[in-house]
Amino acid sequence: MTRTLLRLHRKSRTPAWRSLMWRVLLAVALFALAIGVHWFDREGLRDNVDGAISFLDVIYFTSITVTTVGFGDIVPVTDRARMFDTFIVTPIRIFIWLIFLGTAYDFLFKNLWERWRMSRIQATLDGHVVIAGFGLAGAAALGELRQRGRDAASIVVVDPDATAIEAARDAGAAVLQGDATRNATLEAVRIDRAASLIVASGRDDTSILIVLTAHGLAPRLPVSVVVRSADNEPLARQAGATTVINPASFAGLLLAGSTVGPHVADYLADLAATDGLVALHERRVTPGEVGKPLAAIATGQGVRLYRGGRCISAWEPDAGKLVEGDVIVEIVPQPPG
Repeated sequence: MTRTLLRLHRKSRTPAWRSLMWRVLLAVALFALAIGVHWFDREGLRDNVDGAISFLDVIYFTSITVTTVGFGDIVPVTDRARMFDTFIVTPIRIFIWLIFLGTAYDFLFKNLWERWRMSRIQATLDGHVVIAGFGLAGAAALGELRQRGRDAASIVVVDPDATAIEAARDAGAAVLQGDATRNATLEAVRIDRAASLIVASGRDDTSILIVLTAHGLAPRLPVSVVVRSADNEPLARQAGATTVINPASFAGLLLAGSTVGPHVADYLADLAATDGLVALHERRVTPGEVGKPLAAIATGQGVRLYRGGRCISAWEPDAGKLVEGDVIVEIVPQPPG
């Protein structure tokens, strides 16, 4: 599977000037080494112009030899000088050229290449899932999305932490190191063209601010957010979240369900996971189902429907006749394997 990388605002841990300085110092050190050896072994060189080898001649000869194959005006004449040029100066020449080429690539061509790749990736982002925050919840969401069949290339992870970004990249997702509370960051991942947004920043205040920012840029975008405090659940909904998940509350449901019967908690976990026998599925009503009761759908067991923003349970009278625009929540069997 091809890995798609989105590298925006990503900084190396080593400042660019320091990396450049180390390369320059290394090249200067190698050049100085060659000059020193040539000066101490200047008797092995011959100047075809005036016959004398000065220190300037050594600098000139070393510069020409390191950067090219030489002009022939100054040449090594002893075996020792020739062996030094063969086995020491030639590798130094190659290594210095590699330093220069690597520096040019890192500081010029690589930046141009990454900008071009970034623009191409951004241009093709459409119908993708954005995960803001790649902690435990964000990583679990990515894994669950992959289990449900979504291509990793259609998942974009946004996180300010470089370590989290590396983990998301290794998982195959497109990545963006940045602050998801900022408009520019969400605009960079084409939030207005995303299929959904998952917010799991690890802090309720940050998560709610991300929801507010996303809602301002894409008001109709489905947004799922994880909050830790029950008091913040209404705030998250007011900010524009369509789904608010409280891990503590869900764990409490499982624990409370386990006291009623030994299999209730197992069934709830089975519904939520992708590797169980059954799963919850949400879809819109089909034209062929309009007018039929929710209990008559053939694709699964209808448990509730949503009509005009209102939740209707399967046993309510309004569930006896499906209408156009209804959203059905059903329990379906998981495919084998």
